[in-house]
Amino acid sequence: MNETRYPRVGETVLAHTLPNGLRLYVVPKPQYRRKYAFFAARYGGMDMQFIRNGERCDTPAGIAHYLEHKMFDTKDGSAMIALSRGGAEPNAFTSNAMTGYYFDCTEHFEENLRILLSFVSVPYFTDESVEKERGIISQEIRMVEDSPDWQVYERLLACLYRTSPARVPIAGTVESIADITAQTLYDCHKAFYCPSNMALCVVGDVDADAVCALAGELLPRERGEEIARCYGQEDGAAAQKETVAQMEVSLPQFLVGFKCETNEKDLLRQSLIGEMASDILLGDSSPLYQRLYDEGFINSSFGGGFDQLPGVAVLCAGGESEQPRKVSDAILEEARRLAREGVDPAFFEQIRRASFGATLRAMNSFENIAVSLVDGYFRGFDAFRFPEAYESIGKADVERFLRENLTEERRALSIIEAKKEG
Repeated sequence: MNETRYPRVGETVLAHTLPNGLRLYVVPKPQYRRKYAFFAARYGGMDMQFIRNGERCDTPAGIAHYLEHKMFDTKDGSAMIALSRGGAEPNAFTSNAMTGYYFDCTEHFEENLRILLSFVSVPYFTDESVEKERGIISQEIRMVEDSPDWQVYERLLACLYRTSPARVPIAGTVESIADITAQTLYDCHKAFYCPSNMALCVVGDVDADAVCALAGELLPRERGEEIARCYGQEDGAAAQKETVAQMEVSLPQFLVGFKCETNEKDLLRQSLIGEMASDILLGDSSPLYQRLYDEGFINSSFGGGFDQLPGVAVLCAGGESEQPRKVSDAILEEARRLAREGVDPAFFEQIRRASFGATLRAMNSFENIAVSLVDGYFRGFDAFRFPEAYESIGKADVERFLRENLTEERRALSIIEAKKEG
């Protein structure tokens, strides 16, 4: 395995690509009892349309999430129970671009890793079990639909995008999952859960060669075919300016979003610029936050951030407010001012140091280490090179980001109002 040392991050990474295309990472943690394994496929909620064998395939919204739910089924029962019996704490998640399965444990690591690799690579579904899961997932979807926090976000994305699958909930809808069958799940597993579309990261005091050998023994020898993803075509303008819904809330909730350009050639650097721009504009030490708070337009629920999804990116901010439109206008005006007059140099350096420190502290988490490495691999960058990326960013980069992305045509506003009597 190739060894790379990252002295500024304080980590060493052993990396290797197996003949079947699987990317493998081991991050040694000598003298730690805890061990963490993360096994992921580059397949998420946005991968509903793709080209396979030269043919366009359309699958139901929510199928990646549905597949994640069913992957723990095995011929012998449940991989979740088997891992728990081995002293492991297992779980899984589906994001817009990835599905990940993981566990941590302090003993029986190799036995648990064997279970993880086996159940994720060898699916087992029955029509009966798939039908039973439909009711469980439908309940989960309905719970989300009753959540104002989630609804204000989903409705914002639907406002911003015309064709991108980012506008569709990761779990789908009760209607979209109605036609999912065991065969549908088998087909999607075959398409996306192939070694060349997956990565494994282990963090802990483990034998890297043994991990590599186990992966080579248990996983398919075939690489799997290349899958072309279809994420739609988007221009720079928001598809819709505003959406308003009524739910059971004590105060109106809102989320204003700006449809940002993506730089596929340098996603790591763009992500850091977007996050710093969000902190400079919206963070609780920013002039805008202090002014809006003092004037009573926002409360402590207010916050913002920058997010990259396949093919698209968004900067958004929100919380509770009796005057969401005034807050939205104030955010746009402050972004224009910063782009025009420039960011205070001392404040920029303060935010850059704070952002770097937060990213570095996140490396104390085994989970963050593993997910960051795998996510970076899937998106084409080395996540542990963030110190160099931070050094390359100047305040002019943040000002340019604000000037180009925080504009009227790129803006959309999502509001959840209190239900009116009668």
